[in-house]
Amino acid sequence: MTLALFADIHSNFEAFEACREHARSRGAERVALLGDLVGYGADPGAVVDSAMRLAAEGAIVVKGNHDEAIEGGAAYLNESARAAIAWTRGVLSAEHKGFLATLPLCVRYEGQCFAHASAAYPERWDYIDGPGAAHKCVEAAGTTHTFCGHVHEQTLYFEGASGSMRAFNPIPGTAIPVGRHRRWLAMVGSVGQPRDGNPAASYAVFDGARAEITFHRVPYDHRAAARKIRRAGLPESLAYRMLRGI
Repeated sequence: MTLALFADIHSNFEAFEACREHARSRGAERVALLGDLVGYGADPGAVVDSAMRLAAEGAIVVKGNHDEAIEGGAAYLNESARAAIAWTRGVLSAEHKGFLATLPLCVRYEGQCFAHASAAYPERWDYIDGPGAAHKCVEAAGTTHTFCGHVHEQTLYFEGASGSMRAFNPIPGTAIPVGRHRRWLAMVGSVGQPRDGNPAASYAVFDGARAEITFHRVPYDHRAAARKIRRAGLPESLAYRMLRGI
């Protein structure tokens, strides 16, 4: 089974559609959405509609902190993020909100674990910002392959001979063997708001039969996404980040 892994879409429908088409062209048979469907961008309804259809078709979908903020508190988010959440609450339907509210924090399926932030206490929304946090995540996951988002950048962690985790920076488009003789944690990057200085959308494809993962960057019309943010009256900083990839 070839699995397309999308995280941190953040209401960016243009980026999501571009990544989905790219994944289809590479033979992806199933989809996993690793949280933060909403927040920041101007198309929350369209993104959640797509997520609901994919879930009905068997996609794995987990909850992110911005998704949780729709039903709960957002005080811990920065000012721009809080403004986007407040606006999003006003444009989502009751059906959309109900779907987000019932999403699980973590899913384990066929030797794989899927979470937004970390499999270790996923409700805390901790960032996997180094090998130590990666080790806690894979220990809690208890699986060979774990897939997460939240950090908005692409990193592959692998278990060394000593049992500690090591970080690897993947080259987009290059398949990486991820054999079952050790544990792996893939941070798949952000579809809707990359933060590495490159505005191209990020996602990954996992080939379970071959035990390979390939990270991808997909150019899309990020200027159109930024224009939508401005037209919606959302903070200018969010449009700027879309344009600059930061």
